[in-house]
Amino acid sequence: MYAQLREKADELAGVLWREHTVYRERGGGVVIRGEHVRRWISLAPTGGKDRALLRAGRILDGGTTAPARTEMVVDLTAGTAELATVCRRLLAEVAAAAEPAPGPSRAGRPGERGRKKEKPGRTARAARPGRRPRRERHTSPGSWFVLLCVVAVLGAWLYSLFGQYRY
Repeated sequence: MYAQLREKADELAGVLWREHTVYRERGGGVVIRGEHVRRWISLAPTGGKDRALLRAGRILDGGTTAPARTEMVVDLTAGTAELATVCRRLLAEVAAAAEPAPGPSRAGRPGERGRKKEKPGRTARAARPGRRPRRERHTSPGSWFVLLCVVAVLGAWLYSLFGQYRY
């Protein structure tokens, strides 16, 4: 299966990108990296004959790969052109998901340049089932006990150094 995946990956890489790197994944699949477009495509075996899991994702700053954004099971008996079309569609979905949503522009607002950005308040965490919610943060009795033990050990050590009369 690996030989078939590697062969299809080489064909796809040649059709999709001029500059590409093809290598083997740990799980037995094949990855095609397009560094110049900051995208990757993975072909992984699915357990079925002539079928593969096609995944696509982004390449982050520093060269690490982000988790797959889209995936689809494809038939490897299909032609290279059909597989390339599926890859292009998945890559387009990845590119659309990677672009930030357009927000209000901050250009031209007076007095905003030198001001520090305030941090928003923390949102409340969801309560865990079976536990009562905390009202405030206080030092627990276990923490007081540990603190008391540390002080006792420190006091015993200081007494052994300075508490004896030296004649």
